[in-house]
Amino acid sequence: MPKVDLAATPHVSRTGYPPPHDAAVAGRLNRRFAAEAGLSLLGANHVILQPGAWSSQRHWHRLADELVIMLAGEAVLVEDSGETLMRAGDIAAFPHGVENGHHLQNRSKAECVFVAISAGDEGDSGGYPDIDLLFGPAGFTRRDGTPFA
Repeated sequence: MPKVDLAATPHVSRTGYPPPHDAAVAGRLNRRFAAEAGLSLLGANHVILQPGAWSSQRHWHRLADELVIMLAGEAVLVEDSGETLMRAGDIAAFPHGVENGHHLQNRSKAECVFVAISAGDEGDSGGYPDIDLLFGPAGFTRRDGTPFA
């Protein structure tokens, strides 16, 4: 059946970010439903951000497009050009290859909910403009190429 049963998809609060970069996303709960829905060319997450939590470190993708659709609450979209308040019904799009670091911050006193969708090459890579961190198929490295330990 095409309808996704979100209640059957567990929340995941873990992150791949190495310390200390993991702390900012501690209040992020993901429901990763693309694979359970049979999707293999599209990533899709139902995300809840607790007050004070970030969606990710500010980042950009070399080979994957991203789309965020706000469902409830509000968050601040932080990108290279500044900040934008995002509320239910708002959509933000991030084309691959554009080095515009972006993320959402929940600065409100209530949860916010959004869907994050991505599509692109599985060998994606990119960077984090605010911290000494890059990502790629082999994992995280520093900007000089040394593994992040």
